[in-house]
Formats: sequence, C-alpha cells, structure tokens
Amino acid sequence: MPGRRINSAGKYHVPEARTQSKPVRCGRISRFMSNAALTPVLFALLLLVGLAQLLGQLFVRLRQPKVIGEILAGVVLGPAVLGRVPWVGHLIQTATQQGNILEFIYWLGLLLLMFLSGAEMRQLFTGDERREVGWLTIVGTGLPFLLALILGPWLIRPSLAGPNGNHISLLIILAVGVAVTSVPVVSKIFSDLKILHTRFARLVLGVAVLEDIVLWLALAVATAMAGKGALDLRKLSYHLVATVGFFVLGLTIVPRLVKRINKADFNVLAKSSPVGYTIAVLLAYCALAGALDVSLVFAAFLAGFAVVHKKRRLFADALDAIGKVAFAFFIPVYFAMVGLKLDLVRGVSLGMIAAFLAGTCAIKMLSVSLAGRFAGFRGLDLINLAITTNARGGPGIVLASVAFDAGIISSKFYTTLVVAAVLTSQLAGAWLDYVLRKGWPLLTPTVGEEPMAVSRETPSAA
Repeated sequence: MPGRRINSAGKYHVPEARTQSKPVRCGRISRFMSNAALTPVLFALLLLVGLAQLLGQLFVRLRQPKVIGEILAGVVLGPAVLGRVPWVGHLIQTATQQGNILEFIYWLGLLLLMFLSGAEMRQLFTGDERREVGWLTIVGTGLPFLLALILGPWLIRPSLAGPNGNHISLLIILAVGVAVTSVPVVSKIFSDLKILHTRFARLVLGVAVLEDIVLWLALAVATAMAGKGALDLRKLSYHLVATVGFFVLGLTIVPRLVKRINKADFNVLAKSSPVGYTIAVLLAYCALAGALDVSLVFAAFLAGFAVVHKKRRLFADALDAIGKVAFAFFIPVYFAMVGLKLDLVRGVSLGMIAAFLAGTCAIKMLSVSLAGRFAGFRGLDLINLAITTNARGGPGIVLASVAFDAGIISSKFYTTLVVAAVLTSQLAGAWLDYVLRKGWPLLTPTVGEEPMAVSRETPSAA
C-alpha cells in the first residue's frame, strides 16, 4: 500500500497503530488533524500532482504517453532521486504516516480510473467486424493466457512471490500480465493520431474491450485466492462464487436495472444533479462489493459499465465532468504514487525485466499475428495489429498495483510489470506514429473502402 515502507531487510514496515486516542467531547467538533499534521500531506500532494502534470505534458510534447511522465514524477520524488534529499524524503515519509490520507487518494484515483475505463468500454462496444474480433480475441488473447498457465510452473520463482502469494494466484497474475491490452491508453493513442473512427481502431478496441473484461475477472479470482499458507477451500469457494456472480450480474442484469433507474420519474437526484447521482452509483457498487468481500477495483469498473446511458446526454456530461476532475488531480496522483512505490534501489531486477519483456512480447505478438492470419490479414496488417494490442498501459499498471497491494507479487515483479506496461505503450504509440508518417495503411482497404489519407503533420500519442 502507498503508506507502507520497505525496511533494510526488504520487508514491509507498517507504523504501529496508536493505542490511545483523545476522547471526543459531546457538543464540540473534534479536530482529527492539526494544521501541523495536515501541512506535510498537502505539500506532498502539491509536489505529486504538480510534478505529475509537468512531466506528463513534457512527455506529450516528446510524443510519448502522458502516463509515463506521471509515473516518472513518483520515481523522481522517491528514494532513488529526490528522496535522497533529506527534507524531501522526510516530507514524503511524514505525509504517508498522517492518517492514511495519501493512501485514500491513491485508492480514489484507482477507483475513478477503473470507473471511467468501464464507462469507456461500454461506449466502445460494437457488433461490427465480429469475425475478425472473434479470431483476435480467442486466439490473440486466449493463446498467450493458456501458454502462460501451462509454462508458468516452470517459470515461477520465489523472487516473484509476495507475502500472500501462492502458486495459483501467481500463475493467474503472470497469465494476465502476458495477455492484457490497454483500452484507455490505446484509445488515447488513436484519438491523438485522429484514427479513432477507422476500421483498425474499431478492431483493436473491440478486442481490447472483450479481453479486458475476461482478464479483470481472472485478476479478481487471483486476489480472492491470495493468502498465506494452505488455502481455505470453503472461504475460497465463497470468494470465487461471489466474485464470478458479481461480475456476471454486473455485466448483464444490473446495467439494465440501472438504466431503468436512470430514467425513472422518482429519480430526482439524476435530474437535479447528474454528477452527484453518477458518483452515488459508483459508491453504491463499491459499498455492495465491500459487503460481499469482492474487490472494490472491479466494482468500480462495473459501475462505469452500468452507468452509461447512450440516449441521455446528461449522464455523458456527468461522466465528462467527473473525468476532467479525475484526470486533472486524482488519476495523476495515483500514477505518481505508483512510481513512488517503485523501489529502484533494491526492487529492480534487470534480468527479470528483460526476460519478461522478451518472452511476453514474443508470445503476445506471435499469437495476435496467428489470429490475424486466421481472420484474413496479411503483411503489414499483422505487424500493426500485433504491436498495438501488445500495449499494456493502464490495465497493466493496475494489474501490478492490485497484485502488489494484495501481497501476491514481490516488489521486483511489481517493478517489472510496471516497466513492461510503460515500454509496450511507448512502442505502440511510436510505431503507429511512424506508420502514419510514412503514409502506409494501418489495414489493407477492403473492397469499396477508400484508403485513409494521412498527413505528415499528424500528432502523436499522448
């Protein structure tokens, strides 16, 4: 968790809880935090969001994904760089120990990211090109996932496991890490390149939407199975049933129910304050998930999936308003704290990073190329599809964060997953920008389709 520190032995050190607290007097407002205690938290937030936005915009100008700059902000403020400066390191350490405020903002940023990603996935669902999407999803995603599950027992080492990691949960995390594709990052790349409405974009996003829903479910199962020692089959069975049931209902029946509530006459909140109502849906999903002991991350994703109502513009405006605040503050702080948790002093294994990148990229790209051939694509089409669907982006980072916070993976494996997500996203953005600047087609035009004209002035991915 963001508030945890790693001691010299490589173990997590959690500050001891205070056993005494001041009594709350009736009729008076209790001051939970003094100005002196709150000031370092606010200053740390200022540094995190300010540097995240600054480096994010710098990476945009360098034709790189913005998220890389936001993660780098946390790295710069961490123990590997500015954290070595006494006052900066003391400030960040003090802020993380004050009432877990930074930890709460970290989780709120993650929940908002998943909520907005779920809403974006629902809007991108399309029935076009079903045959191509089917092949790319079943083979391009299923084959890497199955290969990782089959080869995993020979690949997993003790250095990958966290304090709660067991053989099965590690296998699932490894398989998801190989197969995942980023919808938010890929859609942002397409938007900045002005190719969001092309057939190529529809195919890639259709595949990413379907595969990420399945892989989020797999990740939810992995977190349910995380634990020390022997597995409690009764407890595990409950977690699996609750998680799968929550997911299935959240993708089928509940969205229809929410849609009815959205347009019901008695729903005064939706009419008077669409933003407040939309946030209430998110909180209700998370509260229900918490009561059922289902991961809040996946509840937020399903809440975003359910709240979208294409025929009522006010909910689109509400999501837009929430997105502006989230992407201006909460999500940059979340990614900055992802970078802050990276232990680049003791938590880096260059051999692990190189092996994971080489192996996972080869498996994913070869699988997508094979799926593309089954779907009827050839030549440059296969290369474009393989490199683009290999971008792990935000989901890859969320995978690392959730698995690390659940204690499934070690700090070295966490760093490896984050670095892989960043580098594969960079590769996808740079390659598509190169293809468009060369004037090459992303996909060979079908019969009756005009080739897409691309200007050499096309902006690159942010």
